Amino acid sequence: MTVLVDSDILIEVSRGRNADIVTKWIDLSNSDAAVLYSPVSVAELWAGARPNEYDALKNLFRALTCTPIDEEAGRQAGDYLRQYRRSHGVEVADALIAASAVGNRAELWTRNRKHYPMKEVSFFD
Repeated sequence: MTVLVDSDILIEVSRGRNADIVTKWIDLSNSDAAVLYSPVSVAELWAGARPNEYDALKNLFRALTCTPIDEEAGRQAGDYLRQYRRSHGVEVADALIAASAVGNRAELWTRNRKHYPMKEVSFFD
């Protein structure tokens, strides 16, 4: 199994405030699953990080695998934007994360499923 972790989950994990998510994170970390993140999440977390959180974020990302955003992912994200920007308010960041999940055949772990109306996206429960 491959799981791509969305920014909202990474925020919860890094801050450790939601016991259910942290427990699920530990279980996932102890499994055989490949755990991926998008460079989009790095940008989102880094933009909102406090200086006292920098080291924790660096360590968090070191423990995971970054999936690149290549031309194919960019094209797929563009297709998602064309299809869902007006009807669902999908933004570039979410389109790129969705394209990365689909392109890597990964289940997406997010608390914001409404941001991902794409039928090809499967979710991690």
